[in-house]
Amino acid sequence: MKQENEGKRVRVYVDASDQWQGRNLYTAIVKRCHEEGIANAVAWRGIEGYGTNMEIHRPDIFRLKSNLPVMIEIVDDAEKIDRLLPILDTMISEGLVTVSDVLAIRFSKATANSV
Repeated sequence: MKQENEGKRVRVYVDASDQWQGRNLYTAIVKRCHEEGIANAVAWRGIEGYGTNMEIHRPDIFRLKSNLPVMIEIVDDAEKIDRLLPILDTMISEGLVTVSDVLAIRFSKATANSV
């Protein structure tokens, strides 16, 4: 079944080393999205990038752990995203969040209530 809905996409840009309550921030955000019933949340680890401090992060063969950029992409209907944004505000101390309107096209065998 094909279902089209207007929705919102949130992209959160953080560093892989960012923490929230003792665990990786990106893991905590994806888990919280799941708990909130958000339709889709995916964390992507970048191969190179920079953020607010303008320091370029890239893999380094001489370090055991590289602080690579991470992007979390979240998609759902506007109401759920609007409820999620204040939660993200409490979790993110440094990073960038963007919000965009999207047309979400879901292909599934079962019907879904949200994007």
